[in-house]
Amino acid sequence: MRHNIVWGMISVVGVVVTLLGAGKLAAQDGYESEEIEALTLLEQAVAHYRERGEEALPAFSRQGAFVTDKLYVFVLGLDGRMLASGGPSHQLVGRNVTEQLPPDLREAFESKVLGLEEADGVQQAEYRWRNWSEARDERKRVFFQRVGDRVLAVGFFIRRGSADEAIALLERAVEALERDPEGALAAINRHDLAYLQDDLYVYVVDRDTSRFVAHGYNKRMIGADFSSLVDAKGQPVGRPMMAAANDDAVARHAYLWINPVTRKVEPKETIFKRLGNYVVAVGYYLPAME
Repeated sequence: MRHNIVWGMISVVGVVVTLLGAGKLAAQDGYESEEIEALTLLEQAVAHYRERGEEALPAFSRQGAFVTDKLYVFVLGLDGRMLASGGPSHQLVGRNVTEQLPPDLREAFESKVLGLEEADGVQQAEYRWRNWSEARDERKRVFFQRVGDRVLAVGFFIRRGSADEAIALLERAVEALERDPEGALAAINRHDLAYLQDDLYVYVVDRDTSRFVAHGYNKRMIGADFSSLVDAKGQPVGRPMMAAANDDAVARHAYLWINPVTRKVEPKETIFKRLGNYVVAVGYYLPAME
């Protein structure tokens, strides 16, 4: 079973969380070591809980055996209470997190997370959370699974994508568009995780109209005029990219853009390619210049 959910939470530490989507992880999606480590820790935690039951909860605390340098387990009851956490969310232990939510968001949280069936297996979602080591809110991915009347979860902060990963994502999007244009555009626009990897995302522009027909991160861009796009310094972005997309070769364009993960203006290079009447693009961010 796949879930597509949108909800938010304001925790007692003032963190705003927005889940973007959830679904079972496919190994071919190109996820790397962080995902494997998180899934491995969740699998071990689930096995431990199934063996020990409620006696396992102390092992998921900050002093427990299920805390690594980067990862920790947290546990929710089906009533919404935080029962255990090996990370900063230990401050929520004993509290009902659903009480923090507006009515519409509470309903989504209760149905999609607390209403998860054990047979659904491992699910995943993305949200924003405070990275205390970096002193900022960042995108985080969480894997979670229901065991009995508990939901066990492990999350990790999304890392910076590389040029090679941007190229691989572009190639995957081009192949999908060649195979099934309508299906691929729909998948990009619903923010399918196959086209939204860490801080990388796909977008597609119609060459005749110069307008976005798909955007893997911001649906409000669909229909917007790409040719009029300028960067954070007012330099043209869309116009030179449209001019360079005049054959089937891969092209590149560098500019300054807001990174949706750090929410800072950073140097970005977009790799793009003409595909028939489309321009297909994926950009990656470089460390911000001081």
